[in-house]
Amino acid sequence: MVAVFIMINRGFWVFTDVSKSLSMFMLEKALGPPIDFVEGKKGSAATTWILHGALWLIPSSTVTFCGLWLAHDPDALHSLSSWGLNPSSPSLIVSGFLITVYGSIGMLLIGAAMHIVPELGGTDLATEKNATLMSLIWTLAVFVMFVATNNPEILGFKIMIVSTVLINLALLAIIVNLLITAASRSKKMPLPGWMMIIGLISAPISVVSLVVSGSIDTGIGQWLATRMAGTTFFLMLSGALLYGASRGSGNPLWSRSLAAVTLSGAIITISPAGLIEGDVAADFLALDKAIFDPSRNDIIAGSFLLALSLIPAIALSANVLATLRGDDVFMENPDSPGMPEINLAAFMIVPITIGALFISTDHLTGTNELTGIHMSLALMGIWLVSVPASLGSALSIFPEVSGRNVLSINRSRWAFWLMAGGAFSGLVFTMMADFSDMTLTEAAIEEEIRTANRLRVLGSILFYGTVLGAIYHSMNMISGTFRGSLVGAESSESSTSISSPYKLTKETTIRKILAQREGKLDTVVIPETTTEDQGRATEL
Repeated sequence: MVAVFIMINRGFWVFTDVSKSLSMFMLEKALGPPIDFVEGKKGSAATTWILHGALWLIPSSTVTFCGLWLAHDPDALHSLSSWGLNPSSPSLIVSGFLITVYGSIGMLLIGAAMHIVPELGGTDLATEKNATLMSLIWTLAVFVMFVATNNPEILGFKIMIVSTVLINLALLAIIVNLLITAASRSKKMPLPGWMMIIGLISAPISVVSLVVSGSIDTGIGQWLATRMAGTTFFLMLSGALLYGASRGSGNPLWSRSLAAVTLSGAIITISPAGLIEGDVAADFLALDKAIFDPSRNDIIAGSFLLALSLIPAIALSANVLATLRGDDVFMENPDSPGMPEINLAAFMIVPITIGALFISTDHLTGTNELTGIHMSLALMGIWLVSVPASLGSALSIFPEVSGRNVLSINRSRWAFWLMAGGAFSGLVFTMMADFSDMTLTEAAIEEEIRTANRLRVLGSILFYGTVLGAIYHSMNMISGTFRGSLVGAESSESSTSISSPYKLTKETTIRKILAQREGKLDTVVIPETTTEDQGRATEL
């Protein structure tokens, strides 16, 4: 990643003009007729990816709800057996987890990156057409992933590898597209843009590193592959959160130093987020699942690096919350949909990371006293941190990339309360049921307790609010692309204050300007509007 950073900045090797032309040819002309079926105007790629991610919220929340329901009523979907389908609670929860991560969160973040990187670099996306076309391939890959999770083999062939190939094919095109965009920037790119790029690059680099080291077919290697996938999404979430917080609130990024700590800390440490087993990584690579048997050195190093992951999480949370200060953005900002989601993610990231740290360390050391609640906590991390962060960031930039606002601000507010309230309350009751089952297991009581079953019923019913919120959000964004109010010329000038020169989008103070490290005498201050009417001052 250091080498890639140097080559982008200095124009070495693959980032010369010749290679740029060749890469552009491979991304567009080499694809033949399919490239002509997609739109190539500015913002079309980001809009398509964001809408796909919003649409995936509906099936991902629905599948997760069904998985939670089957946990207390295993025969609820027995009628599907006539079609040859026998879904179970674990398979539905895992498949819901994966399509939420790759379908909803992944597509929302990639769509945000296709706007953030060009915006912060002062340039346009290298090829809008290829990026739009890749969204279709990614969506197909997520559908195959869902089928493979519930039916791993068809005619004796492991179909999860098909999803892996499709995702990596689309990911390679996206990485090349964004690298060319970054290499063509006209100004210094702030850290949120680099977070998005490095986050995308880290996924294939991590897998290649494990393959080269020869540890990919071991239990510890597969565990590491799963952990490194969490690092990829954390870096992209960090970039999207920092940009969205500044863009939506109009405040300058509170601390560039904390942003640097978040970036470097995510690269150095091991993320505790996600599933604790390495089985998913083995399935993605069509490998045999190896026994997880870490050595003493693995336990020491892994526990140390897992504990250090709290530093970038705390730095990110503090930076976002400080950037959101004032302006009523802590709860509801009617002019900026997505701010409540960003605020929720920033608040929840620290407690969720601490909980995931305890569970991951417990699993790494072989104690396994907390593994009974790991799935509930993983779902809380998804629906209370990752989904709000990615969705809130996408909502904050949606008017700029699509040219229209969401259809209804009130519906967006209701969707937030339904999703946040349903996910928090439903998963808390589910975790209480998990604790109850763990207590019975430790006491060696084999009888089924009604309290845990009732808690699961209540948790799954409350989680249905998340399904309704996902439908509200998706329909609100899709309807907004057709019937939403047009974004005026003045609102298009309201850009993020992460970058320099400093653009005044509303009333501000000298303290806010200095907070962005713009303390030099030659700092350029750009007014939002000017007027020469007699008797009125120039509005800054």
